[in-house]
Amino acid sequence: MTNLTTDPGTTPELKPGQKVVLTAHDLAFGGHGVARFQHLVIFVSGALPGEEFEAEITEVKKNFARARLLRMVSPSPERVQPLCPYFGECGGCQYQHYAYPAQLRLKHKQVTDILQRIGGFSKPFVTPVVPCPQPYGYRNRIMVRSQWDKFKQALNIGFIKADNRLVVDVEECRIAEPGLNQLLKQVRAKPPHKGGIKVMLRVPPAGWEVPPDSFFQNNFSLLPRLVEVVRERFQTSRNRFLIDAYCGVGFFSIELADLAERFVGVEYDRMAIKAAQINMNRHGRINGEYLAGKTEDLLPGLLKRFEPVHTTLILDPPRTGCPREFLEQLREMPPSQIIYVSCHPATLARDLRTLCAEGGYELVQVSPLDMFPQTQHIECVADLRVTPSVSQAHIEESHSCG
Repeated sequence: MTNLTTDPGTTPELKPGQKVVLTAHDLAFGGHGVARFQHLVIFVSGALPGEEFEAEITEVKKNFARARLLRMVSPSPERVQPLCPYFGECGGCQYQHYAYPAQLRLKHKQVTDILQRIGGFSKPFVTPVVPCPQPYGYRNRIMVRSQWDKFKQALNIGFIKADNRLVVDVEECRIAEPGLNQLLKQVRAKPPHKGGIKVMLRVPPAGWEVPPDSFFQNNFSLLPRLVEVVRERFQTSRNRFLIDAYCGVGFFSIELADLAERFVGVEYDRMAIKAAQINMNRHGRINGEYLAGKTEDLLPGLLKRFEPVHTTLILDPPRTGCPREFLEQLREMPPSQIIYVSCHPATLARDLRTLCAEGGYELVQVSPLDMFPQTQHIECVADLRVTPSVSQAHIEESHSCG
């Protein structure tokens, strides 16, 4: 092993190829163990908190370095054997080597840390992560890619690798539903005619109309609990009206329609809106409607129809979050409650910071649900309430205008 300086007052002179014994003290978002050599942070793929190991430096930057794990000296008691033979090579999962209860604790910590660091919330109330009853075999949708492998002179059919943009050849995905793996076998038996082709495989949800390219939650086993959490937050508001923004095929508004006097869903995807109307009729909901268009264009008119003081707005945007102009628009005519559903804690924290700036909204709680076991992803439901001073000011303004 290369002899490295150990004086804590000096900067380590690490170079790629050097080997060093490290101890991981944390797990970064994305699954890399976090260790330190003197004052330099080192990210080590595959390392878990508390583990001591030998690693080889692969990359050195000004403020951090990366390394690969070579040999375990002292493994964590929470290290488990991954069920998938492709784990570590395939980029789909990051935590299969971590015991499931430990994954839940980790995700709770990560959500809390991100709300503090990005959102600026000093003590956010984050409830314990709701576990998935089925930590494997839960995904109802996967994107399979094909790529020509010039070395074996055949197509690789599977998923993007963890450390580059190549495709790892996969015969079975352990986090996918059994039905999807049957579809994967069919694709492999009759592969695409060339590389570079993506194939979406999906198990359709029973009782719901979902166009091929429209969004639907990808974990059926935890979906009832997600609905319970959103319903409970809506009920506590005692609001009469519900606006479902980025509504997709109408899932949340249809599930909550019995709690609302009136509801409306807004979605830019016109095929999804047609499906939402079918789903509304199929589920016997007669107190709502669905509108095609951009949420930021339609919301001002809807908040004039529905008194903001009695209205809950559900936001379930893409991973990129909401446009800042739209969030500022919400602060001008604020509904009394916003329920923000997000699968990306960083963009959620960013948007919550905008909504809560200058006392506009108060973050009541964030409820994480593990819709994506074995991976770095986590679903969160954030409950925001307009602050009393802002609410009173808008009530007085509306009365003076009337």
